[in-house]
Amino acid sequence: MKITSPAPDTPVDLATVDLFDPDRYRDGCQHAVWRSLRRQAPVWRQRAANGSDFWSVTRHADCVRVLRDTETFSSEDGTILASVGIGDSAGGLTITLMDPPRHTDVRRPAMRLLGRSGVQRRMQLVSDRVAQLVAPFVADAGGDFALMARRLPMAMFGDLMGVPEELWDGIAYWSTVSIAPEDAEYRAGRSVEETMRSAHHELFTLLTEALRYRRRHPGDDLLTVLPRLRLDGRPMSDRQVMLNCYSYLLGAHSTSPHVAGHTLMVLMRRPDLWAAVAADPELIGPLVEEGVRWASPTHHLVRRVARDTQLGDVPMAEGDWVCAWVASANRDEAVFDRPYEFLLDRRPNPHLGFGAGPHFCIGTPLSRVALTLLFGHLIRPGVEVTAAGEPAHLRSNWINGLTHMPIAYRELNHANHTDSR
Repeated sequence: MKITSPAPDTPVDLATVDLFDPDRYRDGCQHAVWRSLRRQAPVWRQRAANGSDFWSVTRHADCVRVLRDTETFSSEDGTILASVGIGDSAGGLTITLMDPPRHTDVRRPAMRLLGRSGVQRRMQLVSDRVAQLVAPFVADAGGDFALMARRLPMAMFGDLMGVPEELWDGIAYWSTVSIAPEDAEYRAGRSVEETMRSAHHELFTLLTEALRYRRRHPGDDLLTVLPRLRLDGRPMSDRQVMLNCYSYLLGAHSTSPHVAGHTLMVLMRRPDLWAAVAADPELIGPLVEEGVRWASPTHHLVRRVARDTQLGDVPMAEGDWVCAWVASANRDEAVFDRPYEFLLDRRPNPHLGFGAGPHFCIGTPLSRVALTLLFGHLIRPGVEVTAAGEPAHLRSNWINGLTHMPIAYRELNHANHTDSR
């Protein structure tokens, strides 16, 4: 989605709003719509393409309640708009599609690897992987940043997951297809459904190969740990292991690459920010945090009402679908001062870019570290970064991503030295 700041009095006719339509995210910006909903109809009923109704929730406080109150708002039937009215066949089998306490039973052992201490133990390895990823981009004076960033999740997560390196590019590609099957860039069939079937077949074939490898060569990684985990008194089946790995991969590929791209777009428009961060690398942490808020890489998270409730003054019945628009929450004027500005010194910054509640993104420490390392390698004094072509935005109502982003990366000191010769 092209991130813009809506004019103060941009009129929006709510009768014409369709938050389900993926074309509206590829071709425009929804922030004017979300602002109008926050002001006029913060809990608003809409119909999905399949005829099923869902509630759109756009204010920060309401989104936080939906994400934190797992007894009332369940994840088990699906967490994205594509699940509305249909459900998800993996419900109750993966960490993403479980409610506590079963969710906690799966999350806790994974946190040993993906939590802050686990990431710190692997810091040197992650640092080396990110450096290897960035080096060709710098040496080639730029390139398609979106394609480079697409490989970031496996650079930061591949070793922790236990996947042999030769499988990384295939997993990165098919994971991206899985989160963006509606985009022509990733079409692998005559329809979205065919594309998803192809993506799942290819991805699960690669994961099966990786699991077989880890059984022969066990390590300190997810593919070794998950098969040993007992769920409901029984060891995880291979299918459950695959589905949970799939959930981790979708989480990684739906966040970090797109935060990186949208943050770099801001830096290209704001050379003052580039100069400030280049002069003080301590600012990279705040840059990443504001970048997550700014990009809001996942537009929404869906839940299903598990018991009759009320949100604001709107009653909701058991079985209703609820969509928490975290991208809207991250621009809520009641929470964020100057929400349509990118502020390095934003304090506090209670964004929902990594979710909230029990399902707060398990890979957050790893994502923050990887993005910090990425920008640490890129942002230096004496470097100019400019667009080398028009970016292409993802066609998706779920992911705020980029399919292409041509960039020229020029070291001015080197260029001047070369010219003087």
